Amino acid sequence: MSENKEFSVGDKVKLVASPPYIKTAEPMPMLRPPNVVKLGEEGTILDRRPGNYWAVRFQNGAFLLESSYLEQVTTEDSSSHVESHIDDA
Repeated sequence: MSENKEFSVGDKVKLVASPPYIKTAEPMPMLRPPNVVKLGEEGTILDRRPGNYWAVRFQNGAFLLESSYLEQVTTEDSSSHVESHIDDA
């Protein structure tokens, strides 16, 4: 998992693989179990951190993740995701 992907602040990304643990993006980071963020959940890039880490805002908070666990969401992915939730209602 040494793949280096480049994102920009504000990019929409999704979690494509679960790390063994997830570190919070706080001044005093804490390790959390990987189930705080669901596989496939979408978030927003907040900033870049040293060591190829990205701060990403998900529904349950902001977390630090390596780029190998993330994939950029295209507008087509987002619209189909929204449409599937509309169909469920």
